[in-house]
Amino acid sequence: MSRHSASMTDTPIRDAASVVLLRDAHDIPKVLMGQRGKNAAFMPNKYVFPGGAVDPEDALCALPGVPSQTCLTRLGGTGPALLAAALRETWEETGLTLGDTAGLRYFFRAITPPGRPRRFDARFFLADADQLVSADLDDFSKASDELRHLHWVPITQARALNLPFITEVVLAEVEALAKSALPPNSVPFFDNSTGSSRFLRIQ
Repeated sequence: MSRHSASMTDTPIRDAASVVLLRDAHDIPKVLMGQRGKNAAFMPNKYVFPGGAVDPEDALCALPGVPSQTCLTRLGGTGPALLAAALRETWEETGLTLGDTAGLRYFFRAITPPGRPRRFDARFFLADADQLVSADLDDFSKASDELRHLHWVPITQARALNLPFITEVVLAEVEALAKSALPPNSVPFFDNSTGSSRFLRIQ
């Protein structure tokens, strides 16, 4: 194995949070997506949901609202930092503000397989666009330049975009949850922390 291959395998896994914002859930459900730049180190040119790695400062943030006990139990000890990262990344990458953690539904988890230049233990949260405190849900003028072409995509059309495989799986889960405000009965977990992929469910 080359030195480069070994370094790719040994890439540290960072905790991360990603937010799927859902709009018009009871009409024609839409999700907010943006495209990563062509020179991005991780998933270049792919359409993704807002999200990113947990920063050390996230563990020190006072969370607005009270997350559900089910959510906190399933997330474990890193839960508060992940929720803070979810709010921060939503603001940074879209310019839209989620003002409360109470409505965040933890519904999916996936660890990036070995061999990638960056690896994440990503937790996905579903949030209704009604929870955004931003006045104009189509105003992305305050967003960073990390995601381009931010727009609300009907779920039925999202699969036509250039998506990572795991995002396609996440979309299927969102479609199943879109009509309900309840947390899922369990959280699907694609564990690729080693060379062997495992599918688990977090109860």
